[in-house]
Amino acid sequence: MSTVLSGSQIRQTFLDFYAAKGHRILPSASLVPEDPTVLLTIAGMLPFKPIFLGQRQAEFPRATTAQRCIRTNDIENVGRTARHHTFFEMLGNFSFGDYFKEKAIAWAWELSTEVFQLPPERLVVSVFEDDDEAFAIWRDQVGVPPHRIIRMGKDDNFWASGPTGPCGPCSEIYYDFHPERGDDAIDLEDDTRFIEFYNLVFMQYNRDADGNLTPLQAQNIDTGMGLERMAQILQKVPNNYETDLIFPIIKTAAAIAGIDYAQADEKTKVSLKVIGDHIRAVVHMIADGIDASNEGRGYVLRRLIRRVVRHGRLLGIERPFTVEVAETAIALSEEAYPHVRQRQRSIKASLQEEEARFRKTLDRGEKLVAEILEKGTPSGEISGEDAFILYDTYGFPLELTQEIAEEKGLTVDVSGFEAEMEKQRTRSRDAHETIDLTVQGTLDTLAEQLRETEFLGYEQVASPATVTLLLVEGQTVSSATAGTSVQIVLDRTPFYAESGGQIGDQGYLSGDSLLVRIEDVKKEGSIFVHFGRVERGTLQVGDVVTAQIDLACRRRAQANHTATHLLQAALRQIVDENIGQAGSLVAFDRLRFDFNLPRPVTPEELQRIEEQINTWIAEAHRAHVAVMPLTEAKAKGAIAMFGEKYADEVRVIDFPGVSMELCGGTHVQNTAEIGLFKIISESGVAAGIRRIEAVAGPAVLEYLNLRDRVVRELGDRFKAKPEELPERITALQAELKATQKQLEAVKAELALAKSDQLLGQAEAVGNFKILVAQLEGVDADALKTVAERLLQKLGEGAVVLGSVPEPQKVSLVAAFSPAVNQKGLQAGKLIGAIAKLCGGGGGGRPNLAQAGGRDADQLPAALQAAREQLQAGLS
Repeated sequence: MSTVLSGSQIRQTFLDFYAAKGHRILPSASLVPEDPTVLLTIAGMLPFKPIFLGQRQAEFPRATTAQRCIRTNDIENVGRTARHHTFFEMLGNFSFGDYFKEKAIAWAWELSTEVFQLPPERLVVSVFEDDDEAFAIWRDQVGVPPHRIIRMGKDDNFWASGPTGPCGPCSEIYYDFHPERGDDAIDLEDDTRFIEFYNLVFMQYNRDADGNLTPLQAQNIDTGMGLERMAQILQKVPNNYETDLIFPIIKTAAAIAGIDYAQADEKTKVSLKVIGDHIRAVVHMIADGIDASNEGRGYVLRRLIRRVVRHGRLLGIERPFTVEVAETAIALSEEAYPHVRQRQRSIKASLQEEEARFRKTLDRGEKLVAEILEKGTPSGEISGEDAFILYDTYGFPLELTQEIAEEKGLTVDVSGFEAEMEKQRTRSRDAHETIDLTVQGTLDTLAEQLRETEFLGYEQVASPATVTLLLVEGQTVSSATAGTSVQIVLDRTPFYAESGGQIGDQGYLSGDSLLVRIEDVKKEGSIFVHFGRVERGTLQVGDVVTAQIDLACRRRAQANHTATHLLQAALRQIVDENIGQAGSLVAFDRLRFDFNLPRPVTPEELQRIEEQINTWIAEAHRAHVAVMPLTEAKAKGAIAMFGEKYADEVRVIDFPGVSMELCGGTHVQNTAEIGLFKIISESGVAAGIRRIEAVAGPAVLEYLNLRDRVVRELGDRFKAKPEELPERITALQAELKATQKQLEAVKAELALAKSDQLLGQAEAVGNFKILVAQLEGVDADALKTVAERLLQKLGEGAVVLGSVPEPQKVSLVAAFSPAVNQKGLQAGKLIGAIAKLCGGGGGGRPNLAQAGGRDADQLPAALQAAREQLQAGLS
């Protein structure tokens, strides 16, 4: 095999190699992990965490994956080092209690030297300092010279899941770029010479709370080979960015900027590399259903997009460009990850919207820098805190802050900025970059000791069941008496547990003199937990009870759930065939369906959707429910929710010719059972995500009755027939608007009339006249008009006015003549300072500015402060 392989070939070669060794090839998990302790999938082993913890049985003893990962804890190093990334692919082979060190080491060496044909003399191995077993395997069985096996401490070569839990030593393989430097005093920390490309974790111990290590009964293997690093080695390029995995994106960005990468300086190359790295992360995050926002993983996405735009600006790109570079990233990904191409419309729409929004933010940031400069910098520099607020809150680049400051003859406190950055970095790392395999709740722990709950609810609405567990306020109990809220686990149940967007069933548990009202049901692993209240009698562990669901509620949920399937089918048929589910709620009284679409659904489309669904309902399509292999279901065209994990065997709900979906929920047997369907609203909930709320079945009548009652009440109030109401309300709105305009005009005239009386209060200060006064009950617009008029009559001078237009609301305005500005006084600065005395703020131009506040009691003091500043500045 040629050693010059493409990134795609390296990925497939790795997977094929381990498949030939009996490993099951599994697809990459979503970047949105099931693990609630981390925001994003940050390691190749994360999807297997429950197996390593012993919480879930492995379906096969060996697995291999190419896992997409996101890490942002070292984001400032991206583009500046040869191999730091936010998005990367980790190739891994895993053993769940099957093979251990000997095979893991032997296969890693075979893959590296025989398949990828790396020269053995260019490889160096590290082992944990106390791992004599691994050292011996590398030396005696593989044949690595002892001086090229480096023992390292626990900080580098001992992996732990957390303070307690699974842990074990590591062994790493390094590639030597400069073997000519010899083997004396090998320093694996020298990243100009060595690159670690394969990490083998031997998960062999369990650490208890006292720090004691005991061997695990089932010892596991967790490995990771960085795809980008191996591509750098095999493609013989100086860094990961110039591999075929990233460089085509860099070339696209360079072409947009009119730059020759080969001739570019280092600063320019850094910006191009950041764009190349970040756009890959952004494309895959959006493809996996993440929306830009100001919190959680949405904030990570927004920050990455903004860094792309910022570095484009540093390259001189003034037009929108992210969609163009994203297309290159999508093209590079689509072979290995087809869903990225399938979600391209959402990806591009989100990028377009976020880029446009951030370009406005950048403009606003430049104005904020100007305001900081205006308020003064006594030390001759912009503080690190101000610079960081501009960077972190407004996304304004430090480089641009420095550039503007330099033009003004100032500097920026970079060390202060870095200190603030380090605080944030520490918070981010502590919050998001550690996989803690020890986080477990009470129910998780207890669930391991209980048998799986047998679900009978597809066929039965009532059944006998035995109570196997009772919890009261999180503690296990043997019995619960009347009036107690309790969590109940049964050996079998007809109650549907909340999942797939459908809420849990309600109903009762009953027995001799016993009645328990069940209000909700949730799943913890394979256990159904019934949340209820003992209404009568005493419930004990071991009791045999009759579990009975509320059939009326179940029927409502069934109608709403099937209607949700019909809604998705209608959306794909009428609006866009690529629409996919982004979330849902199926309740007893309503349904909600979130879906990816970069624009609102038009009123005409909504009407057609509603009509189509009601047509399908009237046509009485029968449901065909079947359990089949996942591959067969997908081959038949069943729709799966993207990012959802499915077992090998899946349940398919098929209304032939209308809808076919993978679904574990409860449904009607015939669409005619739904009765009616009515859309209530359509709205946007995030960038590229729309939401339709609707009702079906009996809830439609309740909704229509409510609307009818409201319409009747409005008709009585406005003395109009229902069909006349829109016209009547429009006329009243127009009348109200006209009246408000008249009132505003009268207020303005009154304010102007009062202003003439104020002229007599003007005082002379040097060659200027100043007027500082309070006008009662005048709004901000009228106050501005009065100030401008008074200044015109005063000539050279300054006017500062305040008012309390409504309780605890202060309005302030300042108007200065050009000669006052020449004396160094600016309306914006003065008004902003005195507004703070009233608990507010504001600003504006040097000649005219407005501000507001919330503390009306301080207005006299604020106006006096303004008077004193003017007197001092103009005398």
